[in-house]
Amino acid sequence: MITVVIPYFQRSPGVLRRALASIAAQQACPLPIHILVVDDASPVPADDEITAATLPDDIGMTLIRQTNGGPGAARNTGLDALPESTRYVAFLDSDDEWSPDHLVRAALALDSGFDFYFADHYQLDTQVSAFARAGKLKAGEHPTLPLAAANLHAYRGDMVDQIMRGNVIGTSTVVYRRAGFSELRFRIDYTSAGEDYLFWLGLVRAGSRIAFSSQVEATYGRGVNVYSGAVWGSAEHMLRVHNELKYRKLLLREFCRNAEQEAFLRVAVHQLRRDFIRDLTHRLKHRKPLPRALLGRYFRDDPATLWLAPLLLLEILRGQP
Repeated sequence: MITVVIPYFQRSPGVLRRALASIAAQQACPLPIHILVVDDASPVPADDEITAATLPDDIGMTLIRQTNGGPGAARNTGLDALPESTRYVAFLDSDDEWSPDHLVRAALALDSGFDFYFADHYQLDTQVSAFARAGKLKAGEHPTLPLAAANLHAYRGDMVDQIMRGNVIGTSTVVYRRAGFSELRFRIDYTSAGEDYLFWLGLVRAGSRIAFSSQVEATYGRGVNVYSGAVWGSAEHMLRVHNELKYRKLLLREFCRNAEQEAFLRVAVHQLRRDFIRDLTHRLKHRKPLPRALLGRYFRDDPATLWLAPLLLLEILRGQP
């Protein structure tokens, strides 16, 4: 069985229905499909969305409701509730849609001995694929798999470095083998940035064999997005910067392997500290209320920002890059 985990939190009706329709449209999938929708206290409840969806009789679905905990917590709830017969786990965000051949292509790759699969995709409002836009994953540098479907590749490279410098893995394209990775969970303390990257790094650290598709297999849609929805100058943006900073510092502690990676991460940490001070200065200048609890957590996690604040503010005023 392939179990599809969908964290659900939306403010507009019809979003989840489109995601479910893309699962219903899957063609030639060699395994039964089961859908786990985790309603994360969504303003638009999942019930009506599910009722309005049309699924084939051979696709099962379970709805789980929980208090709001964010996408990582919702995915963890889904992972805790996987049916016993689950062989592969697929992730699909509720505002995204799959191509009709996504699951059959993923199953081909995983059945041939790989553990972790991802694919090219269209990000929101784009007509150029994510791989092409980023230019950080060149399919020709990775062996083509001798399988019935075209454009499937064995990943050959340093995936830790790939994720660290420019992640190419789209959450809604990931399918992985449950066996050997059943204890892996998302870090719920990273509510708005980094939790998905850390999950991929966990799969890599556990020794997963990685395959990918250079064919576009998902289209990202418009819905509630805790990352891109964090507008500059808002408390949500400050939280995102805080989470990104924690993520980068964790990479320095646990995943950094050489001086080049360390230099890259230290530049990123410095920039995030500046971003936080810029946000804080903006709120003070415009007399916006301060998110005191967030400020307390931030400065406990990174006291260096506090004593570097005068230098960071001077850089900001000078417009230094």
